[in-house]
Amino acid sequence: MEWTTIIPAVITLIVGLAVGVPVGIARRKSIAEREIGSAEEEAKRLINDAIKGAESKKREALVEAKEEILKARNEYEREVKERRSDLQKQERRLQQKEENIDRKTENIEKKEEALQGKLDELEKTRNEVSQLKKAELDLLEKISGFTVEEAKKYLIDQLETEVTHEAALKLKEIESHYKEEADNYAREIISLAIQRCAADHVAEATVSVVSLPNDEMKGRIIGREGRNIRTLETMTGVDLIIDDTPEAITVSCFDPVRREIARLALEKLIQDGRIHPARIEEMVEKAKREVDATIKAEGERAVFETNVHGLHPELVKLLGRMKYRTSYGQNVLNHSIEVAHVAGLLAAELGADITLAKRAGLLHDLGKAIDHEVEGSHVALGVELARKYRESEEVIHAIEAHHNDVEPRTIIACLVQAADAISAARPGARRENLENYIKRLEKLEEVTSSFPGVEKTFAIQAGREVRVMVRPDQVNEDQMVLLARDIVKKIEDELEYPGQIKVHLLRETKVIEYAK
Repeated sequence: MEWTTIIPAVITLIVGLAVGVPVGIARRKSIAEREIGSAEEEAKRLINDAIKGAESKKREALVEAKEEILKARNEYEREVKERRSDLQKQERRLQQKEENIDRKTENIEKKEEALQGKLDELEKTRNEVSQLKKAELDLLEKISGFTVEEAKKYLIDQLETEVTHEAALKLKEIESHYKEEADNYAREIISLAIQRCAADHVAEATVSVVSLPNDEMKGRIIGREGRNIRTLETMTGVDLIIDDTPEAITVSCFDPVRREIARLALEKLIQDGRIHPARIEEMVEKAKREVDATIKAEGERAVFETNVHGLHPELVKLLGRMKYRTSYGQNVLNHSIEVAHVAGLLAAELGADITLAKRAGLLHDLGKAIDHEVEGSHVALGVELARKYRESEEVIHAIEAHHNDVEPRTIIACLVQAADAISAARPGARRENLENYIKRLEKLEEVTSSFPGVEKTFAIQAGREVRVMVRPDQVNEDQMVLLARDIVKKIEDELEYPGQIKVHLLRETKVIEYAK
């Protein structure tokens, strides 16, 4: 029952499927064909629209291209016109320049012709002048009796005389002007400095003399078989000169400090009255201590008086030793103090460093404290000591340059040099022995007599002035000015002297006639 029912149902289904599938396929095919047809129509429509749009844009592009071409053509034509106009202007300008050049060339040619004519005339005139000059020279030679060379020599001699005269007058005028100004200024500065510096003008003796209460004391000082005097001379290093001088003994020694120690010890022995070797040794030691104390005190006094601070203690002692040192009879310590004061005052007048000037002035003769013990000049020794105790380069240079051992490079060195000359050259500052004095005067007269035309020379005023008598037939008035300068220069180069020397030239003309 069941199988009979199922089988017809299956069959029915298969038949239905067999009939329905072809029908569906046919329907779908017809639908697809309709859609393809509509799509083709749409495609044709789009293609036609695109073709129409492209043609429209093509026409527009052609129109725009034609417009651009037209615009570019117009611009090009305008530029061509402008360039053509500029070229025409330049052509006209060049043509004008060529015309101007032609005119100038023509004018130059005319001027050249005129100049050539003038040159020809000038050459002709020159020849005429040469002939006239030759004729005149021949005529002048006949009239004057001089040849051309003789006339030239005569004119040159006359011109040389005139030039010498003019040069002498000008030189004298310039020298007088500047000398007056320099003398006034220097005199003012130096006078102010000297007025403000009071110094003792008394020269000290260089030999120590000990006074005795009586002549009997000489024998006691000599002692038995000379033992006392030998002990004293051995311990102090001096020579005791006991001669016929009444009630006096001379102490001689190259070392001023040892001489002072011997003098003090001898005075103490004379006062004590007990003179024997042991007592002599005791008094000598005591005198040494007193001299050392005096040296220190004198160095401190010099520092205090000059207001120079910060010196090394050994330099202070060396300054104190200069109390017993003299130069040409002048006490070196007092001279150094005086130089410090004068240098400081000069520095104040000139606006320089006063403290540095005083320091350099106080130490400028430092080497004289030991120059009797060590080999070398006092300048070299002073420089060595200043470097040893670390003085400044300005002070060292001033010490080195104060006697022109080196050229002064600073104003302080020049001030110390000037102050040293002022202190040494003032009246009464120094003295020299007769032999040196005479030699200096003879040398001065010898130097001034060595010039041609000088007849006699006389050194006067202790060598501070020299009078020169010249031959009037060999030296005229103008040549005297030049001769005086030459003499002064030679004196400065060859002589050493304090202060200055006045050169006085005299020319005397005498005319003698006899009445018969």
